[in-house]
Amino acid sequence: MKRAAIVLLCVIMAAGALGVTACAGETAHSSYRMALEYTPETRTLTGEMTVQAVNTGENAQDVLRFHLWANAYREGASPVSELFAPAAYYNGESYGGIEVERVTGAQSFHTAGENATLLEVVLPAPLYPDESVTVGMTFTVTLAEIEHRLGVGENAVTLAGFYPVLCVCGGEHGYSALGDPFVSECADYSVTLTLPARYTVAHTGQGECTRTGDSAIYSVTAENVREVAFVASEHFSVLTENADGVPVSYYYLEDEAPARTLAVAAQSLSFFASSFGSYRYPAYVVVETGLPFGGMEYPMLSMISDDLRAEEMPLVVAHETAHQWWYAAVGSDQFCEAWQDEGLAEFSAALFLDAYPEYGTTYDDCVASAEGAYRTFFSVWTQISDGGQTAMRRPLTAFASDYEYRSVVYDKGLILFDRLDELLGRDRTLAALRDYYKRYTGKIASAADLIACFAARGAYAEGVFGSFLEGTCVI
Repeated sequence: MKRAAIVLLCVIMAAGALGVTACAGETAHSSYRMALEYTPETRTLTGEMTVQAVNTGENAQDVLRFHLWANAYREGASPVSELFAPAAYYNGESYGGIEVERVTGAQSFHTAGENATLLEVVLPAPLYPDESVTVGMTFTVTLAEIEHRLGVGENAVTLAGFYPVLCVCGGEHGYSALGDPFVSECADYSVTLTLPARYTVAHTGQGECTRTGDSAIYSVTAENVREVAFVASEHFSVLTENADGVPVSYYYLEDEAPARTLAVAAQSLSFFASSFGSYRYPAYVVVETGLPFGGMEYPMLSMISDDLRAEEMPLVVAHETAHQWWYAAVGSDQFCEAWQDEGLAEFSAALFLDAYPEYGTTYDDCVASAEGAYRTFFSVWTQISDGGQTAMRRPLTAFASDYEYRSVVYDKGLILFDRLDELLGRDRTLAALRDYYKRYTGKIASAADLIACFAARGAYAEGVFGSFLEGTCVI
């Protein structure tokens, strides 16, 4: 799955003494150090975290802001859309949230925003450009019983968006149950997770597990990633293979053809590396969970639903794997420009399936399916609304339903890149995407950045983008 205009805040974090110091290094970015412990009896995750940030902007900062995505699961909030709520709440409605108990290295702190999904940390002194500051936090997350990105499911515990994550300046928006409202800069992570030894954990990053008595301690590091995620289960089986030197693992629950799913993950990783540019991380993991929708991407890790049909699996796995290029490596404003990574992931998956006919779906099949679905949506929508709203450039909160979001962002997104491919030709299309990947890996690319890479291969590309994004084209 995948999600106003954002002014970039580049921050550096590396563990260190509390206070303000000079920023050093040419590739300054964030770092987080966390010590976590999960207690299944109370469904709680306790954490101690140290964050170091540098002001790379032009103005002094008095406040650091963090997203508290875990508070989207509080009573009265809506972490999941109405369409998926019945499947997500497998044991009736359940609630969670995060409590930040202490912040050190700050003058004060308080929660803000709708459903308290923002944490504002007031600094003891202005943070001037090229200076860095370190703050520490202790927090407790209560997990809802929900099959979702954060929660206790029937067969797995999913930990994503569980910790306070530094906001991108200008992107202090709230949560959206539609799409992926997460926008983060790249950062370095060092995390230990302690939990009962009966759990096996899939995670972002590389690390090792030490088992002592009844406990397992996972020590994980991940460099230059937008976030970290963990999935723990007592029921995982694991398969691993190699994709051009990259270990690819599949943690699965009830998949009847796990070797096939792993093959798709490894093959698509290799295909995208040869098509767009080398995979930038040292490992890749696919995890089967109880997600009520198809899948969800994180750096070095993709979740896929255990409810997928066999014929759906290749497309979903390829789509989520493509997000390792379009989201994990090249970031974008998923809140206001969701088409930018989702449309590219759909297009990339269609290219992969065309190259691997054994999975039974061609590129033309994917495009025809998207066109048929979108035209049906448009026909229905124009009859039940005051005219069809077909603009692609809008925040997630401007979509009325999952149906509209899916049709405009995914289906129309694929059609957009197919039309560009027809006009430019495959070679120039791939050249544009390789250029986009090379220029903006590790950064947050604007829609204008992507458009410019295509326009450099054909001046008319800009007009195609404009007609699709503003909703003036006819499909």
